[in-house]
Amino acid sequence: MTDHPILFIPGPVEVDEELRQIMAMPLLGHRDPAVKELSIRLASKLKQLYRTEQHAFFENAPATALMEASIRNVVSRRSLHFASGAFGSRWIKVSKACGKQPSAIELPMGAAITPELVEETLKSLAAEGGDPIEAVCFTHNETSTGVLNPLAECAAVVRRELPDALILVDAVTSVGGAPLEFDAWGLDVAFAGTQKCLALPPGLVTYAVSERAIEKAATIDDRGFLLDFTLGPGRFAKGAPPATPNVPLLFALERQLDRIAEEGLENRWARHQAMRDETVSWAQKHGFEPFVAEAFRSTTVSTLRAEGDALNGIIARAKQAGFTLGKGYGDLKEQTFRVGHMGDHTLERLRALLTAIEPVAV
Repeated sequence: MTDHPILFIPGPVEVDEELRQIMAMPLLGHRDPAVKELSIRLASKLKQLYRTEQHAFFENAPATALMEASIRNVVSRRSLHFASGAFGSRWIKVSKACGKQPSAIELPMGAAITPELVEETLKSLAAEGGDPIEAVCFTHNETSTGVLNPLAECAAVVRRELPDALILVDAVTSVGGAPLEFDAWGLDVAFAGTQKCLALPPGLVTYAVSERAIEKAATIDDRGFLLDFTLGPGRFAKGAPPATPNVPLLFALERQLDRIAEEGLENRWARHQAMRDETVSWAQKHGFEPFVAEAFRSTTVSTLRAEGDALNGIIARAKQAGFTLGKGYGDLKEQTFRVGHMGDHTLERLRALLTAIEPVAV
């Protein structure tokens, strides 16, 4: 046991003691040479995380800020959004709030965005005409439901059917926990906060940006100041992000990126998949049906069906054993619970949770 409840919610997640100790450091000024050098190193190490040779940055903001920034930077009028959960739907609202004209394909919660759906949609919209689609937006891993969408295949369809459109990706609960290949898959923007698979507190958003996206941003008016994509390369080449960052969290982020490199990114992906498989096996053994079809189950968060006393009992037993577990998201709150098996959790720790929440024999 520890001196605090262990978080198994899908973010914010459990933070290891080593990283918490780093964040207890004395504060440095954000223009201190050590912080400038750190910022330059982080831009390089984030490229490794996103698997890109292009650009990767950070900013003191939640990941939702990148939903907005990506729209403001690369869309003059029309974006296309595929959504099957709360966060895909949020991006549609963000686009409307930015004064754009988003086209939206919204599926029931728990459904997956398939390449067949993407192809059918793009061909249908092309036949309709109207303003060109400048960006196609995907939620890679839908945190609200536990769906891992087949992003590589969907992106390939966009590249084939709509080669001039940019591909924007909410990778909030996939970066660091599921395969994401920014360059190989032809992505243009991808982003994730630090409080999910990177297993740090909230406070920073990390993101990758393609050369294509930067070039498109240069043609867009009113793209904002803090997250102007065209200024990112110059700012980070000098180690000078435009606003004061959370300096202790930056040092913890660098250490965590080093830890990820030591583990091996592919090994980290495999560990998350093993935790997903363990959770699903436990659920099926005890009669808790997975909410998501097998082919599309997330490696970072599992949503399992439970209601009434069974659901409340799971949450209560987790708490009694020193774990924090949460019910489902939004409309699924009284129908499911979610296990956030992401970040630095291990199979051993996960098994301790699953043993603790097993139904009590009557």
